[in-house]
Amino acid sequence: MIEAVIFDMDGLMLDTERLYFQAWDYAGEKIGIGKAGNMNWKCLGVTDEAAEKIWKQTYGDDFDFPRFLSYAREFFADYFTHHPVPAKKGLRELLEYLKQANIPMAVASSSARNLVLSHLDSVGVRDFFSVIVCGDMVEHSKPEPDIYLKAASLLHKDPAVCAALEDSRNGLWSAYCAGCQPVMVPDLWQPDEETAAILANKADCLSDLIPWFSEQISVIY
Repeated sequence: MIEAVIFDMDGLMLDTERLYFQAWDYAGEKIGIGKAGNMNWKCLGVTDEAAEKIWKQTYGDDFDFPRFLSYAREFFADYFTHHPVPAKKGLRELLEYLKQANIPMAVASSSARNLVLSHLDSVGVRDFFSVIVCGDMVEHSKPEPDIYLKAASLLHKDPAVCAALEDSRNGLWSAYCAGCQPVMVPDLWQPDEETAAILANKADCLSDLIPWFSEQISVIY
């Protein structure tokens, strides 16, 4: 049974993951390595600190990741000056359903806290969450279980009764290793056979999960 729900942010609640490809293309060209968006496939769901290690494994220990990241942030600052933060289909419907069902909700995002709060405020959903855990609040990045263990602890729930909604391999394995119930709503990546085997459920969009949740929880109107 489900007693709490923990949400990833980028690619799950917000249609922002594909913007990282554009931002990293832009940053790569700025520092002279050419379009580098494809590196995002290796870094889906991880913190900046973990991403830096992946970049240095590819481009060498001398790679200036902070400079690269500054250009990526420049891209995002300009983009969100001219465009709203895009919410994923079915987000508000699912949040409203879970709120009506008295199910506590948390965010477990690898992004930095200031960015997470800003984006949640931009789409008007921050108040749905009693707990927000970000990548700069835990020692180890996804796919390590730290962020889901912390979110469950702050919710005062056993991880086993927490559904963890994710779109990336790193996020799903983080949730699974923490003992949560991994639920996938695919964005840019479809699960491999190994990852599909650990899923408690999979849906095309967030609101499609409502019938499943209705079987897992006791709704209190």
